[in-house]
Amino acid sequence: MSAIDDTVADRVRIARATLSPPQFAVAAAFVTAIVFTLVVLQEPLVHDSLHDFRHATGIVCH
Repeated sequence: MSAIDDTVADRVRIARATLSPPQFAVAAAFVTAIVFTLVVLQEPLVHDSLHDFRHATGIVCH
């Protein structure tokens, strides 16, 4: 799979295939918490620190 074909849907499909249902639920909750926090906390310093955290965990956002 090339980087061009790597989509969120592909990543979810791979996660569902490799993680147990409880592990997938925890991962989905973690992602939901990050998104919620970014939406609610738009303070620039908080936003920047969470942006750096996303990059540190391997989440590509741009």
